[in-house]
Amino acid sequence: MVSKYKLNDLAKNLNVTVADINAVLGGDVVRKPNTVLTEEELNLVFEHFTQANAVESFNDYFASADEPDEKPAEKAAEAKKEEKKPAEKKAPAKPAPKQEEKKPAQKPAAAKQEKKQPEKPAAQTKPAQPAKQPAKPVEKKEKPAEKKPAEQVVRRVDTRTVEVNLDKYNEHYDQLAPQQNKRSDSFQRKQKINQKSQQRAKQKYSTKRETEAQKLQRLALERARKQQLKVLIPDEIVVSELASRLKATVTDVIKKLMGLGVMAAQNQVIDFDTASIVAEEMGAKVEKEVVVTIEERLIDDSEDNADELVSRSPVVVVMGHVDHGKTSLLDRIRHASVTATEAGGITQHIGAYTVEADGKQITFLDTPGHEAFTAMRARGAAVTDIVILVVAADDGIMPQTVEAINHAKAANVQIIVAINKIDKPHANPDKVMQELTEYNLVPEQWGGDTICCPVSAVTGEGIDNLLEMVNLVAEVADLKANPNRLAKGTVVEARLDKGRGPVATLLVQNGTLHSGDVIIAGMTVGHVRVMTNDKGAVVNEAGPSTPVEITGLAEVPAAGDIFNAVEDERLARELVEQRKFDQKEEQFKQYQKVTLDNLFSQIAEGEVKELPLIVKADVQGSAEAVKQSLEKLTNDEVRVRVIHNGVGAVNKSDVMLAQASGAIIIGFNVRMDQAVRDSIEQDDVEIRLYRIIYDAIDDVKQAMKGMLAPKTREVELGRAEVRAVYKISNVGTVAGAYVIEGKVARNALIRVVRDGIVLAEDKIDSLKRFKDDAKEVAQGYECGIGLEKFNDIKEGDIFESFIIEEYRD
Repeated sequence: MVSKYKLNDLAKNLNVTVADINAVLGGDVVRKPNTVLTEEELNLVFEHFTQANAVESFNDYFASADEPDEKPAEKAAEAKKEEKKPAEKKAPAKPAPKQEEKKPAQKPAAAKQEKKQPEKPAAQTKPAQPAKQPAKPVEKKEKPAEKKPAEQVVRRVDTRTVEVNLDKYNEHYDQLAPQQNKRSDSFQRKQKINQKSQQRAKQKYSTKRETEAQKLQRLALERARKQQLKVLIPDEIVVSELASRLKATVTDVIKKLMGLGVMAAQNQVIDFDTASIVAEEMGAKVEKEVVVTIEERLIDDSEDNADELVSRSPVVVVMGHVDHGKTSLLDRIRHASVTATEAGGITQHIGAYTVEADGKQITFLDTPGHEAFTAMRARGAAVTDIVILVVAADDGIMPQTVEAINHAKAANVQIIVAINKIDKPHANPDKVMQELTEYNLVPEQWGGDTICCPVSAVTGEGIDNLLEMVNLVAEVADLKANPNRLAKGTVVEARLDKGRGPVATLLVQNGTLHSGDVIIAGMTVGHVRVMTNDKGAVVNEAGPSTPVEITGLAEVPAAGDIFNAVEDERLARELVEQRKFDQKEEQFKQYQKVTLDNLFSQIAEGEVKELPLIVKADVQGSAEAVKQSLEKLTNDEVRVRVIHNGVGAVNKSDVMLAQASGAIIIGFNVRMDQAVRDSIEQDDVEIRLYRIIYDAIDDVKQAMKGMLAPKTREVELGRAEVRAVYKISNVGTVAGAYVIEGKVARNALIRVVRDGIVLAEDKIDSLKRFKDDAKEVAQGYECGIGLEKFNDIKEGDIFESFIIEEYRD
């Protein structure tokens, strides 16, 4: 805002009359002294007097500063005259400064001359100094010559232009400004105002003039407004946010949208194209905003260069129908016994193993064949390179065999058919190959491209040929990975261990996983604390196609989750929290609200009986499989709803939830401690524990039909704690146990429990007190127990003694 000048104020500042300014402005109108001049009139007056008083150089002005030094001689003569009149000494001294002020009236440096004048009268007190004056002109002539190059700089400022860049002249203005004016800018004097009318009048006419700094700031703001506005617009933007970025009102933006035929409120979302058109019409320059998510910043999904890739071992998954010999075949390949530890000889969850064949490493994944484990087979096919489809020669193609074929084709992996059990008398491999052609799997023997290998898991026939075919297919596929990058892979299985916490089995697919790395696996994050291979040995790193078991995660991840090793732990935790939030949002969206349309159906569903269940399993994959299988049993009359499923032993919180909801606890391969048992008896909660998934499904199915009539039941006799383990030649492993509850009978069955997980069920081979055989051992006594099959006994294991008895309702 430009300062307002009255005509008389301007005349005083310029030391001219009002008539002179009227003559400059011209026109027929005679302006009064109190007339406020406009900006154009001020510019005209300033330009006229600037041109009129312009000088080529300030040399004459600076030279005139030395002339007053000659006047002390005249003043000394006057002082002699004044000696005769001592009463009038001080009177003649005042006119001298007044005359000197008038000489440089129109020169801009008048303030400097005023400062020099008061200093020189001190020389008047010594009349004897005029004799020394002839020596001074020599010095006075030399001084201007020294000052010229340092101080005298002529700068011309053309004020006729619209904008004047005065930034480089600020220092010059400060030097010329009087000190009195500088003090008045920052110092406000106290004024005594007696009446409010005077105060209002003072406020009305006390507007300060615009300082140079304020003027420069105003000009900078005006230039900034004239510059074109740049806005960043994402793919989608809310109308109110667009208005904020355009520094405009929401109403203006909505008007532009209406002009384009788009009717949108301030909280509605518009696309990038519409927003860019609106921004351009409002004079803004549009740039597209690229939103980089936390996942993109944290996880590197860039492709590897060809020179960084190295060969890796193949990942082979063994699939097929239940009881067709998958685990036995893998057992023969591994030269180890894993079938004996599975309940009923049925694989319950995925196992990952590394086998060496012909000097090359092969990673095997064993998947369950039961129909309940469809999701686990799909995960196995998704992370593999080769599928070995096991088909029994005496049984042929079965439903789970067809499902395995479909999974393998969906994953686009090579299929090798292993025709097992050729050692049986009713084996018919040709029938199996004939049935394979119905699913577009033509054997090589018949001119197709599907490799078929007759094998026997019992005798070992054809095993070497099968491994040779696996290496051949892997060599043709030319499998490669980059070990020199952060690890990425899949969670094969996960469980909650009582002593170690969450334990996850990982398959590294690319990169190298090191001990201590920060990893993200689905909805959980943590450090790799301990890493063990399939042999149980602790390792510090795992390359591509290597299965390892790790601890250190905050929670149990879901089987099938992708894991990534990252560098920034803080961003990793932010990403996990964001994923959890998105999952909750998705669950809220799936929630169906009651409306008038579905109100009747909601009321009708109140008549449907509901069977709430709580599922606890030893590993995450099994818990998911049991949950899905049980929920599939829902019919029109009874709806099965799993209100909670988890990993680990049954605990008190599960019992409290079951009591509050009236649910039945289904335990799969898990046990519970004595405190939980007491809580179950006290709260009268029904709990059923199973080792084989068939039994759980059949029991729930019969219970839904109202025909559950069990003929046998398990009666617990007692519990014993293993306190010492002895290995005796020709006998085997013997456990030195102490009976802590009930009794242990010779004809009873033994369930081996370690950290709440059931390891095996076996019969007692020998029960002794000292060296004598015992029929039973009561509570508080020690005994030696030997089992028939299970020998992996450790100190701290719990032996649960029980019998199966028949009963009638």
